[in-house]
Amino acid sequence: MPVYRFVTLDVFTDRPFGGNQLAVFPDAEGLTGAQMQALATELNLAETTFVLPPQDPSHTARVRIFTAAEEMPFAGHPNVGTGFVLAGEGRDRAGGMVFEELAGLVEIRIDRDGAGAVTGAEIAAPQPLATGATFTAAQLAACLGIGESSIVTQGHLPVMATVGVGFLVVEVTADGLAKVAPNLAACQALEALIPATDIRLAIHLYVRSPAGLRVRMFSTAGGRLTEDAATGSANATLGALLLSLTSDERAAYNISQGVEMGRPSLLKVTARRTPEGIRATVGGGCVPMFKGEVTL
Repeated sequence: MPVYRFVTLDVFTDRPFGGNQLAVFPDAEGLTGAQMQALATELNLAETTFVLPPQDPSHTARVRIFTAAEEMPFAGHPNVGTGFVLAGEGRDRAGGMVFEELAGLVEIRIDRDGAGAVTGAEIAAPQPLATGATFTAAQLAACLGIGESSIVTQGHLPVMATVGVGFLVVEVTADGLAKVAPNLAACQALEALIPATDIRLAIHLYVRSPAGLRVRMFSTAGGRLTEDAATGSANATLGALLLSLTSDERAAYNISQGVEMGRPSLLKVTARRTPEGIRATVGGGCVPMFKGEVTL
């Protein structure tokens, strides 16, 4: 019976028990999609990735990403963490990697310290910024369990946006961010209004501050409300969206997430204008946690 090894790590942090949890199966060839989903459900972490041989030999790997409930076309912290793990095994090429994913190609740049040890990674989102439907402050207030005055609309309305996977991006006040208490029924009613191409409602809330951005992300994945400790794809989307509201050519953001969950995270996001549109990157540190194996 085949044995598959896996590792877990905390992503977007420089210390254990911070950031967002991830499991990586570095050599997943032979596993079926159903087995991958079953393993991700069993581990019950934010996401689990499965590394497969690439279809194009010039690329590093084909990577499939699963939550406990479904497969994702792209996600931020799974790519950062998978890049960290593979680079630690010497599978990068001059500090770079390319992953084949459902949303497209994802480019990875590996971070190392002065001694050459891998410390983290930065990824380029696979698609330029695209925006879609907008919603009202009243709709979001009902969904989030806060007053309409806590929804900030001067810069933009609550808007669907994506650089690979869709998020409903909402600016809120600092008090609103602290007091948010999402209502599942109201969120599911709002979810019914978003395009069928978005597999779940994921609401990304942010507050501007002199120190950077503070964010929280809530999702209805699996028919229940969950909060994420560090969401690379959402923050890459946020950075691209914020740049689109200016005339600047590029911008950089330090983003804090997971504080309310007791898993503080730091994500570094850049956005730039290109001929294809606004592109974004997101990066951060990783900390290895556990190693194991499963026999199937």
